[in-house]
Amino acid sequence: MKRGLIDAEVIRDRLQSAFDPSLVESTGARLASLLARHLDRIQSEQVGVMRWQSPAEQVERAAELLGEGGAPDLDLTALVERFETLVEKALKQGNQLHHPGYIGHQVPPPIPMAAWFDAVGAMTNQVMAIYEMGPWAVAMEQAMVERLGRAIGWRSGAFSGLITHGGNLANLTALLTARNVALPDSWAQGLTGQDESPALLVQSDAHYGVTRAAGILGLGEAAVIPVPVDSRRRMDVSALLERLGRCRREGRPVIAVVACACATPVGAFDPLPAIAEACRAFDVWLHVDAAHGGSALLSRHHRHLVSGLELADSIVWDAHKMLYVPGLCAFVFYRHAGHAKRTFDQEASYLFDPTAPELEDYNVGLRTIECTKRAAAFGLWGVWSLFGEGLFADLVDLSFSMGMVFFERLERADDFEPLHRPQCNIVVFRYRPRQLNGASDQVLGEFQLRLRRRLVEQGEYYIVSTTLEGMGALRVTIINPLTTDRHLDGLLEALRREGQTMLSEG
Repeated sequence: MKRGLIDAEVIRDRLQSAFDPSLVESTGARLASLLARHLDRIQSEQVGVMRWQSPAEQVERAAELLGEGGAPDLDLTALVERFETLVEKALKQGNQLHHPGYIGHQVPPPIPMAAWFDAVGAMTNQVMAIYEMGPWAVAMEQAMVERLGRAIGWRSGAFSGLITHGGNLANLTALLTARNVALPDSWAQGLTGQDESPALLVQSDAHYGVTRAAGILGLGEAAVIPVPVDSRRRMDVSALLERLGRCRREGRPVIAVVACACATPVGAFDPLPAIAEACRAFDVWLHVDAAHGGSALLSRHHRHLVSGLELADSIVWDAHKMLYVPGLCAFVFYRHAGHAKRTFDQEASYLFDPTAPELEDYNVGLRTIECTKRAAAFGLWGVWSLFGEGLFADLVDLSFSMGMVFFERLERADDFEPLHRPQCNIVVFRYRPRQLNGASDQVLGEFQLRLRRRLVEQGEYYIVSTTLEGMGALRVTIINPLTTDRHLDGLLEALRREGQTMLSEG
């Protein structure tokens, strides 16, 4: 071998086991068994939601396992055994979302079969900036865009959509489109030359990702004008009209109005028909963040919550929330199909083939920030094709009804305080033991936050905290179909137990 050259055959021999189909077959069979047993143990509550360890402890153990790999004498049997050890460690150390005591963030325990379909996309790496790199991945994505767009109420061929990696990226993409429509020269020239700085009118409880998008788009945080909410924490339409009128009088261009269906803090659904009417009156783009609540469209019992969604110019809808697929799978929809082409204005001859213009609508890299884009539709398309649309309606109906069940339990308890009447499966509340009667808002709020931390570290339940009206509170998202009335009763008892222990400890 000449100096500086490699011996390719020696390297190929070393790589053979990593690409060996028989290893895939053996470990795949073992993985299926491990995951099935794991789900059974979790769903039957043989273990808790979480085995709490500090971040430093977790990182140290993960690093140790890295250092134990690569032994030169690992044959097929040894590799399978090593694989099992690593998988079992990963399963034990995570947050167990399929546990009935998981009632935390707006992240569901995914439908297990969705993971198998996702695995097909991961194994074959069907990336999809262009159609020819992932033709079936593109086909599945566009089929789901069509099906969900019709659920919104739009006519086939009139609208367009795509999938991005998460709601923040989806909101950013849609608001970039809105910026380019409102300020046609902004893509090429930037935001220079504006007599008045542009504005984004945003529901005051909107996700922080909207403000983040304003910074990325060059608008700046100062461009975000909060629109107050009413007593139910929905956008106040009279306040919206006042702010739209003020912007017009000042000659300040409005990029978009951002409404929520539903807003993150308490799950409030904005009055979309009235907001859309205001936007039409001022000729302003309406963007609706329906990341969580968009799935109500599939339920005949709850569809009324998103009445008027079809009037939006752009919509974000996360399948990795209330459609119960693994993250990340977030849809961006445009009411007018041509708007999707306003998002970017670029050439890339190494990607897009000018001899095949008929493929332009299927080269999703023309419309997304991502170039190497993961095939995110495998799980949703697979589960929908396997079980049908009714499965998703049932999941929405069950989870939303459990939000009301929990609210009613809070109302009946003299030591708990619900802070709103839920419209969906998000409920915010406080534990108010008699020992804290007369305590200041600061003391009572800090007590909620400390109580939540103690509960999580015990591992029996997982909930989250928030701040409402400047005061700490407890928050649940009952997004787990395995959570029953018994578990909700158990959560209240666990909060009482841990709270009384805290008070006895001073």
